[in-house]
Amino acid sequence: MSELLPLAEELNEYTVTPGVLGFIVFAVLGVGVWILLKSMSKHLGRIAIPDTEPGARDEERETAGGDRQPSRS
Repeated sequence: MSELLPLAEELNEYTVTPGVLGFIVFAVLGVGVWILLKSMSKHLGRIAIPDTEPGARDEERETAGGDRQPSRS
């Protein structure tokens, strides 16, 4: 173990860097996030949002005819 100590003395905070492996990991994480955001955007675009709010539908039924069942299409 004592033979490794001279190697440790040469290193300081300016000579230790993440290197190529750190860049590759960071790039892969960035590409993964980009793919997930594209997928999320596509799935959110498929959601059908109704034009009226649920409370507004109840009021329309009351004014339109009372107890009639809404038609199913």
